[in-house]
Amino acid sequence: MARVTIQRADFDLAREVAALRAADLGVGAVVGFVGTVRDRHGSAAGEVSALELEHYPGMTEQAVEAMIDEAIARFDIRAARVVHRVGPLAPGDQIVLVAVTSAHRGAAFRACEFLMDYLKTQAPFWKKETTAAGTRWVDARVADDEALARWGIAAGNAGAADRRAQGAGDPRSGPVGRP
Repeated sequence: MARVTIQRADFDLAREVAALRAADLGVGAVVGFVGTVRDRHGSAAGEVSALELEHYPGMTEQAVEAMIDEAIARFDIRAARVVHRVGPLAPGDQIVLVAVTSAHRGAAFRACEFLMDYLKTQAPFWKKETTAAGTRWVDARVADDEALARWGIAAGNAGAADRRAQGAGDPRSGPVGRP
């Protein structure tokens, strides 16, 4: 089973978890996170009508694989699986799955949170929201960089502060700066 899949199609949480823990009787904990597309960027419900994700094929998978390697080195986990969707998505759609197995729950919870924090700030994905006012590229939030920092990792050249310093416009035009 691949550890990383970047795809346009939806995913099935139960099927992914079953495959992750199949034939490993040392698994005592499975922790999963499923992120979904919200209908808001701020607080106004319904302001976001669509979200589109882009990525660099090959580069993205390699970066996420490295994230999983880092999680395995830091935490006592048995396996990890990341599925991330790209392309056009609607509010309510599943966008990302992070699932981790370990012998005990603590390691699985920490590794899952670590991987999600890493994905939010370091994975080479670009998001474009559609609202009544038009479309705009979405910057990572400062809080996302702060979440990564608690693991002792500074955001790369494309951290939230650096992306904001580049100004508005297409974030893909600046340096990627991500692993």
